[in-house]
Amino acid sequence: VQLQASGGGLVQAGGSLRLSCAASGGTFSLYGMGWFRQAPGKEREFVAAINWSGGSTYYADSVKGRFTISRDNAKNAVYLQMNSLKPEDTGVYYCAAETSGWAVRRYEYDYWGQGTLVTVSS
Repeated sequence: VQLQASGGGLVQAGGSLRLSCAASGGTFSLYGMGWFRQAPGKEREFVAAINWSGGSTYYADSVKGRFTISRDNAKNAVYLQMNSLKPEDTGVYYCAAETSGWAVRRYEYDYWGQGTLVTVSS
């Protein structure tokens, strides 16, 4: 499975960005998908997850109410809509896939994209 994340960029605090992740190979509609991020000097952390059907989602407390994860199985894609961005949201955002259909822990994910940089200025 190959994952390609895109949509990162520079945005002012309070602004919005929409990240996309295109998947190829495997059977996308069976995979649980997640977004993680890594700030400079920090460990990679969980941001959001969505199950195989899109019927269940889960968010880190730090982004709840501001970020929305969604997926389009017909397009083999997962998205992360990020609103009300804060400087502390800055980091490289990674999409990831796992084959059980649902996961929220980093170690449960089998495939990782290359990441897209999000920079939020104050």
